[in-house]
Amino acid sequence: MSTLEKEKLIKRIDLALNEVRPHLAVDGGNVEVVDVTDEHIVKIKWLGTCENCSMSMMTMKAGIEQAVRGKIPEVIGVEAVNGLGKL
Repeated sequence: MSTLEKEKLIKRIDLALNEVRPHLAVDGGNVEVVDVTDEHIVKIKWLGTCENCSMSMMTMKAGIEQAVRGKIPEVIGVEAVNGLGKL
């Protein structure tokens, strides 16, 4: 994937994440896209209270991954680079 393709994909992912960000913000959290691999795995970083939340893995699978893959089918999965939801 070229740098330009990756930048465009990250922008699309950020737009998809805007659907779940308000729910994260209620509890003082947020999420940031760190990278997208050539295999279309999204790497996220938990921010705020999400970083140490025991529900972060469930939130990632049921909220974040679902929102991203629902809008961007070429994304294979989502992985956290920090926090309790780190794979």
